[in-house]
Amino acid sequence: MRGCEEGKGKEEKMNAKSGKGFGILVTFCAMFLFWLLLSGIFDALHVGAGIICSAIIALISHDLLVKEKGDKMLSKSFRFVIYLGWELWQIVLANFDVAYRVLHPKMPIDPLIIEFDTSLRSDFALVTLANSITLTPGTITIDIKDGKFLVHAIAKKPADALLVDKTMQNKVADVFMEW
Repeated sequence: MRGCEEGKGKEEKMNAKSGKGFGILVTFCAMFLFWLLLSGIFDALHVGAGIICSAIIALISHDLLVKEKGDKMLSKSFRFVIYLGWELWQIVLANFDVAYRVLHPKMPIDPLIIEFDTSLRSDFALVTLANSITLTPGTITIDIKDGKFLVHAIAKKPADALLVDKTMQNKVADVFMEW
């Protein structure tokens, strides 16, 4: 009986180590690809520095990106890439909206602070939503507590996009499969 329990303990440790190794590998690959995209320099010195920096970041923060091996990482990554395209388009549209408000002779700016609940529960999903709100001109996330967001908006239209439409929340929920 004791031998069986020891065998189970060893198996659980092996699964934890393989999950950790998988998380480190995925994080390293993501960080290194990001490094290559941003640097645009492919000589031995820069690629070597990218490998070293990506490895250090992967060792330190792998558990932020990948919780466990069976976390549907590939599907979430694909959905996140699609979401990034949508978010970039929202940033462009919001830039035009803010520019219009600032350049308009009457300056139709009516700042307000809104509070709303979200059904998102994972830390990564909450942070993604908060950063998406803040990256979109005209809105800034002030605080998040227990799924409640406190957001400053430049006017009613950007606030309504968060309160009524909830498109951004729904898209983040879709990325992280939190329906």
